[in-house]
Amino acid sequence: MTVSEYVRILVRERAKNRCEYCLCHQDYVMGRLQTDHVYPLAKGGTDTEDNLCLACELCNQHKWTKTEDTDPQTGKRISLFNPRKQNWADHFAWSADGTEIIGLTECGRATANALKLNNNLSMTVRRNRGLAGWHPPDTK
Repeated sequence: MTVSEYVRILVRERAKNRCEYCLCHQDYVMGRLQTDHVYPLAKGGTDTEDNLCLACELCNQHKWTKTEDTDPQTGKRISLFNPRKQNWADHFAWSADGTEIIGLTECGRATANALKLNNNLSMTVRRNRGLAGWHPPDTK
């Protein structure tokens, strides 16, 4: 089964045209944001709207089929952030300079770790977007 164009449009609109993991807006990424399976098809996930989110290529590639990772602070295996069931601002915050995504909870830290949300490329791009006044985005 494949995701219909209608559902892809709904997912994009619901996400306000931004990655639901790093909050990068479509206007500021090279390439098109992708429809991602929160719970991967390879692990029994579905193509239904409630299992889909919008993700940038970097986040989607790092997430791949992961559903959990280790919280670097506690060492526990933790389920990754689920944009369908959780609020971004409950689990993440921006650093004072807006370049780093800080995990506030076990889930936030495990997700930041798994998706490499603070890789060098992402932080450089965020720094430059900040200089242009395009970053950090609203977290609501």
